[in-house]
Amino acid sequence: MNPDSIREILRQVRYPGFSRDIVSFGLVKDVRVEDGVTLVKIEVSTRDPKVPEQIFKDCHAALDGVPGIGSVKVDIDVKDAPAAAGGSGVGKSSIPGVKRVIAVASGKGGVGKSTVAANLAVALAATGARVGLCDCDLYGPSVAQMFGVNDRPMANERDEIIPLEAHGIQLMSMGFLLDDRSPVIVRGPMATRYTQQFLRQVAWDDLDYLVLDMPPGTGDIQLTIVQTVTVDGALIVTTPQEVALIDARKAVSMFAKVNVPILGLIENMAWFECDAGKRYYLFGEGGGVREAEAMNVPVLGRIPIDVVTRERADSGAPVALMEPSANAVSAAFHQLAAGVRQRF
Repeated sequence: MNPDSIREILRQVRYPGFSRDIVSFGLVKDVRVEDGVTLVKIEVSTRDPKVPEQIFKDCHAALDGVPGIGSVKVDIDVKDAPAAAGGSGVGKSSIPGVKRVIAVASGKGGVGKSTVAANLAVALAATGARVGLCDCDLYGPSVAQMFGVNDRPMANERDEIIPLEAHGIQLMSMGFLLDDRSPVIVRGPMATRYTQQFLRQVAWDDLDYLVLDMPPGTGDIQLTIVQTVTVDGALIVTTPQEVALIDARKAVSMFAKVNVPILGLIENMAWFECDAGKRYYLFGEGGGVREAEAMNVPVLGRIPIDVVTRERADSGAPVALMEPSANAVSAAFHQLAAGVRQRF
């Protein structure tokens, strides 16, 4: 049994809470076979003791008893991840120029996560805060369209990317680097490298809040983010329907496993209100509220669906730029921003 064969066996071992294996994540640092002993060295960055314990058990379960492997020794080096809110790192961020990092996430696509992230950033800025928005969805970036920005970012003398700015928000997105027809075709390791660059090598300028528009799901980019920087809290976006709520539960579980506090749940597309004032619950009624109660997290926003929100997203002027008194969706986003500020 050689080291390459052992690495292939270790691809059966998933990182707890994720679908990706520990080899693909780059956690397996060394594999040696010496004098009938197989030594596996793994490096994990986490503040949750259950994570290395589970990896240790799963590695032994995969390797023990394999013919020709001999005795197995799994050595896990646990490095302390950046403190989440509530720990020793309260009020600090590991991203230069940023005080607070807020992740806007969802378990699946199509629930309006990017719309929520964009309008939350605008609503937070309306309170007088300095706000940035980083589009971490490399494969489906939408911030460029939603903010009407078509420029290419420049670099400063320190070779840092200077974020673009629109509507008072500092912005970074893969959409600024590609045209509308160019897909991002990269494997996981390169995707994580781009993500780290967006977070660490962007010259964010004295931000009170950096909002991260996360990709949907619970994959390697999400793990890269929570292991690269301090995330002070996560907002989970879902629609009221059960199909979306199933995946929202997975997103909540993922953040719990990596010790990122859940600030609250946002029920998007909660209803449609016709001109006569009657509400139609297109995706079911109150599913997000019931789920939040079951998960013991607050509902920080119930966002209606309307035509104006779509029109303004397509035109590059998020609906939260409107006066709250003039539009119910804008009002809901401003209430969401107030709720987020209260959580810190």
